[in-house]
Amino acid sequence: MAASRYRRFLKLCEEWPLDETKRGRDLGAYLRQRVAQAFREGENTQIAEPETCDQMYESLARLHSNYYKHKYPRPRDTSFSGLTVEECRIVLATDTLEEFKEMNKGLWKKLQDKFVTKSPDEKTKK
Repeated sequence: MAASRYRRFLKLCEEWPLDETKRGRDLGAYLRQRVAQAFREGENTQIAEPETCDQMYESLARLHSNYYKHKYPRPRDTSFSGLTVEECRIVLATDTLEEFKEMNKGLWKKLQDKFVTKSPDEKTKK
């Protein structure tokens, strides 16, 4: 029975898309990592709580199939901010969030970062 659970999770991982714009924060990458940890021995892994494992799989499968999106359709494709789905993706991309962090730094912090003395190792890296 553990072998079939393992195969179902592998199939789900294969189908789950990776979002390259969310480096280090992507749900698909995290899911793959957790499945690899949970099934370290592959099909031979012994599952302590099979019911919990099945519930997790079913929940993830519903998310992947957009079950709730179809069950509860939205009248418009905007959020409270008024942004479209694509605009939200752009705003939530890792590169954009890093730019926002840089913009939110105070003037003093920016000057410190610019003029702080760097160790010889850091100078040679650039």
